[in-house]
Amino acid sequence: MTDFRIATGKSLVGQEIHLSDWVTITQEMVTGFAATTLDPDWMHVDVARSRRESPYGETIVQGFLMQSLIIYFTHKGAAQPSDVAYGLNYGMDKVRFLVPVRTGSRVRDRITLTGFDERAPGRYLQRSHHVVEVEGETKPAVVADWLTLWFKELDS
Repeated sequence: MTDFRIATGKSLVGQEIHLSDWVTITQEMVTGFAATTLDPDWMHVDVARSRRESPYGETIVQGFLMQSLIIYFTHKGAAQPSDVAYGLNYGMDKVRFLVPVRTGSRVRDRITLTGFDERAPGRYLQRSHHVVEVEGETKPAVVADWLTLWFKELDS
């Protein structure tokens, strides 16, 4: 990956800026996410029932957990300018959950920079396209367009 800085941001638009390593989604991650989000759906947390009743034969990962991994993959891959003071999540333009992900699956993120513009002096809006792939699947699990607002310096 090319050194991603404010000065190089525009030149990287349209390029894949990171392909992450594979990450295994464990039952502990799924159960912890369910507890944190107050969403105890049996298809995520009840292993025995899921083996008996789920059409997937085991628990599945929450779509929002899959989406939330985008920040992890972004940090791991330095898919953000190295010369900013901080950033704020500006939101998602579009998110699609295309296939259920079985707990225990390995996933990775393919990140393409789709926009990088100065919005105000010292403030930059980054648009990145994320394709979260599941090992062994032909369709991705998640496709999302994420917006991040970067600040060159700390506000006083």
